[in-house]
Amino acid sequence: MTIIRPARAGDADALPDIEQSAGLAFRAFSELAWLADGDNVSAERHRELIAEGTCWVAADDKNRPVGFLSAGIEGDALHIWELDVRLDRQGSGIGSALLERAIKDARRRGLAAVTLTTFRDVAWNAPFYRKFGFRILEGAEVDDRLSGLLSSEVEHGMPLDRRCAMKLDLG
Repeated sequence: MTIIRPARAGDADALPDIEQSAGLAFRAFSELAWLADGDNVSAERHRELIAEGTCWVAADDKNRPVGFLSAGIEGDALHIWELDVRLDRQGSGIGSALLERAIKDARRRGLAAVTLTTFRDVAWNAPFYRKFGFRILEGAEVDDRLSGLLSSEVEHGMPLDRRCAMKLDLG
């Protein structure tokens, strides 16, 4: 059994390992396999997001995190930085439950939208988010903040033609 709960400072040290495990799924794509060995968000950064109240974990029956969603409030939007589930727990609805919790929280806060950047063509990326009502932003719909994030990702080796910004309007 898995429960979704707000992350606690004590969870932060486990989150980089979950991100690392989740990233192993990219080994299925030769051109993206390098992501499996990429840098992970630091425990210190996770502690900052936890302190903001914008991070949730999926915990197992021993209250150990097996997945997480880290986000931040950016203007009138909740921006999802990471959504990761341990590789051996993927496909069991944990990611969906984390995303639903974050959307519910964004609504509770009165935010206008939930945003993120992701891969257009990886099944557990844009196609996954579309199921929840997110849409890919094109052209002028991509504001300066999201454009800057996409540019930064390209600087770190992400292929621009495969990346996109997505938004779920909450209004």
